[in-house]
Amino acid sequence: MRFFKNSIYSAGFWLMCLSSFLFFISFNMLLPELPDYLTRLGGADYKGFIIALFTLTAGISRPFSGKLADTVGRIPVMVFGSLVCFLCGFFYPWVTTVAGFLLLRLLHGFSTGFKPTGTAAFIADIIPLQRRGEAMGLLGVAGSLGMAAGPVVGSLITNQFSLETMFYCSSGAALLSLAVQGTMTETLPQAQRERFSWRLLRLEWSEVLEPQVRAPAIVTLLCLFPFGIVLTVIPDQSQLLGIANKGLFFTFFTTASLLVRLVAGRASDTYGRVPILRVSAALLAFSMILLIVGNSATIFLAAAVIFGLAAGLNSPTLYAWTIDLSHEQRRGRAVATMYIALEAGIGLGALLSGWLYGNIASHLPYVHALGAIATLAALAYLMWGVRAEERVRATA
Repeated sequence: MRFFKNSIYSAGFWLMCLSSFLFFISFNMLLPELPDYLTRLGGADYKGFIIALFTLTAGISRPFSGKLADTVGRIPVMVFGSLVCFLCGFFYPWVTTVAGFLLLRLLHGFSTGFKPTGTAAFIADIIPLQRRGEAMGLLGVAGSLGMAAGPVVGSLITNQFSLETMFYCSSGAALLSLAVQGTMTETLPQAQRERFSWRLLRLEWSEVLEPQVRAPAIVTLLCLFPFGIVLTVIPDQSQLLGIANKGLFFTFFTTASLLVRLVAGRASDTYGRVPILRVSAALLAFSMILLIVGNSATIFLAAAVIFGLAAGLNSPTLYAWTIDLSHEQRRGRAVATMYIALEAGIGLGALLSGWLYGNIASHLPYVHALGAIATLAALAYLMWGVRAEERVRATA
């Protein structure tokens, strides 16, 4: 294949893809089983917090991970994220109260607050601009494989063995991701590196959000809002439709995402970031509409496929657009800003959908309508808002 013959894809790149696969399979194994687990603990009314608390700490930690990635290094930031994922997976079986479970979800969020920030900055360091979208697409393929395998593997392990075994397997996958990172070479220039000190955790407001990447951040927030909805209500909706494996929707979604990522990144390199994002936003809106009107497993899984196609177009393009607009010495902060928007979108989607759903099946169409509204707003911004901002910058 051309990808393997081309010298820009070094061993470090492929090792990073492997590490991302292991990281994503680790915490995605948990997703289909956590709502039932929380219900058994007596926390059925708190399902919206499963994702919301996770994304809260992920979002809060992004400015710190972005600054540390630009000062201490990309690899230490990734190592910390994988270490948190390993420890939290290990401790889930020991949680016996709703409060303890929610606290662990809060802590688990630090994993995605750190690992993907370091990963994106690392890849941006080693891949040239003209191949950046393609590289992010390939990295996304690795993540999508983990996301596709995780829910199904997690449910299979739980059904064949036990929930506790699944938690320990999740922890083991994170440990393997951590081990792979130990074989990599730091890419942050030596002149930028500092030894870690607590003063690096003091942030100025300018270090929290990177203004250069405002446009991709807005689109990220609106397009990831439906993902928070899906993570929160789809396991219950699967059961209502008689689908035994609660991870099946996620498998269809991530498999479709995986297939389109093989070409999506390259397409954004060729046709531009914004045109590809317009297509993805339109597909996201359509998938939400299908979930509103669909009352059969066939339509439900068709929505999963379309949702996956949209996500496969969306994710690598947003990564590449963010890095395109960022300053080289503030690349970690730029990526962190995009991730703050991502966590805010997912967290708000999860929190609002959990509140609106309230374990009442007839409320599900209203929940998905929220997702449709958010994606149509993203499409409108990409059609007119981005153009307006470009005209303002051109005349400034």
